[in-house]
Amino acid sequence: MIIHSPLDNDLYKFTMMQAVLHQFPGAEVEYRFKCRTEGVDLRPYFEKIVGAVNTMCSELRFTYEELDYLSSLRFIKPDFVQFLKLFRFEREYVWLGANNKGELNIHIKGPWLHTILFEVPMLAIVSEIYSKSQEVARLSESYHEGMNRLTDKIKLVRENAGWQKFPFLFADFGTRRRRSFEWQLSVLQNLKASIPFNLVGTSNVLLAKEMGLTPIGTMAHEWIQAHQALYRVADSQFMAFENWAKEYRGDLGIALSDTIGLDAFLHDFDMYFAKLFDGTRQDSGNPYDYGCRMIDHYKAMKIDPLTKTIVFSDGLSMASALELWKAFAGQIKLSFGIGTNLTNDFNYKALQIVLKMVKCNGQPVAKLSNSPGKTMCEDSDYLSYLRTTFDRRVHG
Repeated sequence: MIIHSPLDNDLYKFTMMQAVLHQFPGAEVEYRFKCRTEGVDLRPYFEKIVGAVNTMCSELRFTYEELDYLSSLRFIKPDFVQFLKLFRFEREYVWLGANNKGELNIHIKGPWLHTILFEVPMLAIVSEIYSKSQEVARLSESYHEGMNRLTDKIKLVRENAGWQKFPFLFADFGTRRRRSFEWQLSVLQNLKASIPFNLVGTSNVLLAKEMGLTPIGTMAHEWIQAHQALYRVADSQFMAFENWAKEYRGDLGIALSDTIGLDAFLHDFDMYFAKLFDGTRQDSGNPYDYGCRMIDHYKAMKIDPLTKTIVFSDGLSMASALELWKAFAGQIKLSFGIGTNLTNDFNYKALQIVLKMVKCNGQPVAKLSNSPGKTMCEDSDYLSYLRTTFDRRVHG
């Protein structure tokens, strides 16, 4: 089985799901799959993907032990746990196909509350089936290659992050593009044993539970995107942060900064939010420019940057994370979310795949990325309108 439990998912799916239950239980959404890796024909893997999705939908339910674990998290509310007792992955919300160009089509459509947990396990299924097919060497040799690379990463941290006044801290963010559940588990076991003071946790809730690690995560782009259909577009990002604060009252305080671009984010992330939220997460654009601008933003509001955190999470390797740490340590608190480079670093190229929300309540929604190629929207007119709207909001 590729997906081992409904808890084999990222924490921010559950934190967003709880907020959806309380604030937007009737919202309807659509998600679309995209493979950003060029020249990949996914048709040979289609039947296995369909089979794994069918198994996930037919067999997985939350156990009482898993629900007890969720209940132990201070920000998870009892009514949400009661709802999860009834939850199942409904196959009727998922459409899968493959076209003659070799592209895999995954379309998820249904109530936001009932579809929000599909994204991460669906991507993990595609990633594992593809990754295992790419192993040129025998399985034992492939494992040896991956372990050698992991050992090099651990050595790199030990050699470069011994200075503990401003420690180098990172978390595993690699569930969706992992080689397999077993490999992600092995990676975390080795990191926990070798550099426990640097590893702060994992986004994977099941692995956090089983290994005694801290589950890490707050919000994803879809939370802010959906607000484009739920509120006036110009106010959508502001209201997404407002509603997050309403739900968590200062807990889970890392704001995602790149849904509409950094200029729009800094405009909406005013003194109230800057003081209320613990920090921000950078997921596209130039990370060095971002760090400098966030530090300046806090200073302009007379907020000590050393009381706030930046979580860098855009396609990081251990080496690039360490370079960012060296650049900003002592200026602001830092943490790093490292994904594919931890959980799928072998002798083949891991897939760059996403499954993004494209509609909410029948209306298009979009992410205006700071990085070329990350913007995803089915409606070019709406994309233009979104850009114009926020340009006017920021510049008047």
